[in-house]
Amino acid sequence: MKQTRRSLLTGLAVLSAAASSPWRALAQSPYPSRPVRVIVPYAAGGGTDFFARLVFAAMGQQLGQQFVIENRPGAGTNIGAEAVARAEPDGYTLLLGDTATFATNRTLYTKLAFDPYKDFSPVSLTGRFALVLLVNANKLPVNSVRELVAEAKRNPGKINYATPGLGSPFHLATELLSQGAGVKLTHVPYRGAAPAVQDLVAGQVDMMFIDFATARSQLSGPIRAIAVASPKEFSGLPGVPTVAADYPGFEAWAWQGFVAPAGTPAEIVSKLNDSYRSVVAQQEIRDKLTGAGVDVLQSSPAEMAAYMREEGSKWEKVIRTAGITLE
Repeated sequence: MKQTRRSLLTGLAVLSAAASSPWRALAQSPYPSRPVRVIVPYAAGGGTDFFARLVFAAMGQQLGQQFVIENRPGAGTNIGAEAVARAEPDGYTLLLGDTATFATNRTLYTKLAFDPYKDFSPVSLTGRFALVLLVNANKLPVNSVRELVAEAKRNPGKINYATPGLGSPFHLATELLSQGAGVKLTHVPYRGAAPAVQDLVAGQVDMMFIDFATARSQLSGPIRAIAVASPKEFSGLPGVPTVAADYPGFEAWAWQGFVAPAGTPAEIVSKLNDSYRSVVAQQEIRDKLTGAGVDVLQSSPAEMAAYMREEGSKWEKVIRTAGITLE
């Protein structure tokens, strides 16, 4: 009887081990063992989408699995961000977000279904875009930020500026300037960069901040670049001074980074970080990115987390002072 009971227990143990072995093997399988989904919270064809398709395709080749780009635009990146915040923390769903996703939306939106500080595991900063201050010289004949501010003080509220939308990095950069210089400017928001730039060229608006990739194709006729928002002169626009030359400490970028859901194992985050660094170190990849106006960045997960909080605190003050809110 004892022998029979011992044999039964042994058999159950063998069955249990056999049943669990596939799961144990799965848990120990190297990452990634299947395709990885990368959510881009913008429509296809834009700068973020271009970056994702170039860089993550190369990472997929390096890691031996396809990185599939899924465009989930809407609500200022919140739709795509929420999807990733709620995803399984297994490394198979990633998000390429930006300034809005990780720094400003937490203050701009009265209701946000995710917390950028708690619901994501940062992997790395990826890039930033220099912002350029353009004026239509026929409407606003100034050559420097100092002249612009002087004109705005003589005519409070009469200078108007275009942006691609409320709460965009371009809107907040202009608010930062107006608050720092103590002037009143009139905001004209558009649904996207293209119509905003068209109206600047047509003389319907006086000025705007826009990314360098867009600005460089507009520098003709009445359109003049009078400053850049980076702390140092930008190599793409030699001779164009910084806003900080007149207002020390001024700095504004449109920046990006990628994350996984909170709780993603540290070894997976580290592997993704290592792969990203390796890919953007390739000269061919780097040349394509810089040619598109991207200042390539890389960071540790901890550095990205710290930068998110630093930017969030900085822009929170600007947003609350300006009284900007979005539903």
